[in-house]
Amino acid sequence: MTNMMVESISNMLDRWTIQINSGNPEFDMESEIIGTAGEIIAKTSFGVTGENGVQVLKNLRAVQFALFNSNRYVGVPFSNILNFKQNVKAKELGREIDGRLLSFINERKRSLVKGGDQGHDLLGMLIKADHTGNFTAKELVDECKTFFFAGHETTALALTWTFMLLAIHPEWQDSIREEIRQVIGDSKIEYNKLGGLKKMSWVMNEVLRLYPPAPNAQRQARTDIDVNGRVIRNGTNIWIDLVAMHHDVELWGDDVNEFKPERFDGDLYGGCKNKMGFMPFGFGGRMCIGRNLTTMEYKIVLSLVLSRFEITVSPGYRHSPTHMLSLRPGYGLPLIVRPL
Repeated sequence: MTNMMVESISNMLDRWTIQINSGNPEFDMESEIIGTAGEIIAKTSFGVTGENGVQVLKNLRAVQFALFNSNRYVGVPFSNILNFKQNVKAKELGREIDGRLLSFINERKRSLVKGGDQGHDLLGMLIKADHTGNFTAKELVDECKTFFFAGHETTALALTWTFMLLAIHPEWQDSIREEIRQVIGDSKIEYNKLGGLKKMSWVMNEVLRLYPPAPNAQRQARTDIDVNGRVIRNGTNIWIDLVAMHHDVELWGDDVNEFKPERFDGDLYGGCKNKMGFMPFGFGGRMCIGRNLTTMEYKIVLSLVLSRFEITVSPGYRHSPTHMLSLRPGYGLPLIVRPL
C-alpha cells in the first residue's frame, strides 16, 4: 500500500515540476491534493484505476455540493420544490455513481470466484466477508460510497489546510524537512519509519484542531441522559460542534487561535483541559475507522512534497473556510511552489 501511495504522489510532483519549469509555479493545492487522494483511495481500497475511478470521484463531489445546497432548506415548507433542480441533479448523479460502483463490485466478484484476485484491498475483503450474501447490492454500493467519500475527502482537506499553514509558517516547513532528513534520509519511504516523524504528528494534530475537515460529530441518545441537571431525552439527535470546541478559550487558553504544534509535544491532547475537548477522529465505538490510513497517507505526502519543494502563499489567496459538509477553503488554495 505504501508503494501505491508513493507512486501516485510522485506522479503529482512530477507534474508540478513540468508546470514550474514552464514558468507557472502557482497551484490550487486543494484541487491537486483532492485529486491525488482520490486516486490513492481508488487504487488501495478498490483496485480501481483510470477514468472510471476519476469519474466516480467527480460525481461524488458534485453530489456533495448539490446535497449541501438542497439540505440548507431542511425544515422549510416545500423545500423539495424550492430546490427542485438541485434535487434532480443529485438524484441523476447518484444513479450514475451507483451504476459505476455496482459494475466494480460485480467485476471483483467474478475475479474472486475465478481465483485471480486475492482480495487484499478493502472492497475484496468486504466481498469475501459477505460469503453468505447478507448484503444486498444496494448495501454494498452504499458502503463503497462511504469509503470512497470519507476515505479521501478528510485526508485531502487535512493536507490542504496543512499546506496553507506551513506556507504561512516557513519555520515549521524547515523543522519538518530536517526531521524527514533525520528519520527517512535518502532511503525509500517505509511504513515502519513514519512513526518516527514526531514533529509532523504535532503539526497534523494542530491542523486538525484549527481546521477539522469533519467540523461536527453526530450522536443519538439511546436512553435519557442527565448532563449537569439538563435531561437529554432518549432519541434526541446531538450535534457536536468541533470547530467551536477546538477554539474554546476555556479549554485551550488564550493562544487557542494560534498555530502552535509544539502544544502536542508529549501531550496527546495538546494541553486541552478536558480530554474530550479534542476529537479530530470522533470518539468511542464510532471513532473513525480510517484514522491510521489517514495518518499514513498524510505523512507520506508531506515527506515527499517537503523533500522536493518549498511553498508560499499566493497573493491571490482569500481566506474563507467554508462548511460544505466538510470544512474547506471557500475559494480554493492557490500556493506558490518552488523546487528546493
